[in-house]
Amino acid sequence: MDTNLIYDDQFYSFLTGRVSTAIERRLQRNFKENGITITAEQWSILYFLWDSEGLSQQDLAKLTFRDKPSVSRLISNLEKQKILIRLNCTGDKRTNQIFLTALGHRIKDKCMFQAEKTISEAMKGVDKESMQQAQLLLEIVFNNLK
Repeated sequence: MDTNLIYDDQFYSFLTGRVSTAIERRLQRNFKENGITITAEQWSILYFLWDSEGLSQQDLAKLTFRDKPSVSRLISNLEKQKILIRLNCTGDKRTNQIFLTALGHRIKDKCMFQAEKTISEAMKGVDKESMQQAQLLLEIVFNNLK
C-alpha cells in the first residue's frame, strides 16, 4: 500500500459524494420541470421495483444502500401518492412485499427518460474510455470497503 499518496480537498469531496449529490439535484430538477412529483430518493426505490416487483423492504434497503427506516419512509410516501402498495408476505407476516400500482407502472417511461437525460447531461464530453476507467476505479474503491 502506498502511504505516500496525498489527496487534495477536491478528491475527498469527490469520493464523499459531491458528484452523486450534483446528479441527484439535477435529476430532481428535471423531474420537477417535467411534472414528475417524486423525489430522486423515491426514484431509486421505483427503479428496482420496475425491474422486479414484490421485493421486500429489506431487499430495497440493500439494493439502495439505505437503512430500513429510510426505506420505510420512502415507501410510505410513495403509498400516499398511490404509486405503490405494501402487502404482507404470505409466508412471513413480519415481511412486506412492495408492488407498483397502475400509476407506478404508468410513470416509468417518463421517469426513465428524465433519468437518462440527467445522465447524458452529467456525462457530456466524457469519452467511453474515460467512463470505463472511472467505473473500474470506483468498483475498486467500493470493493475495498465491502
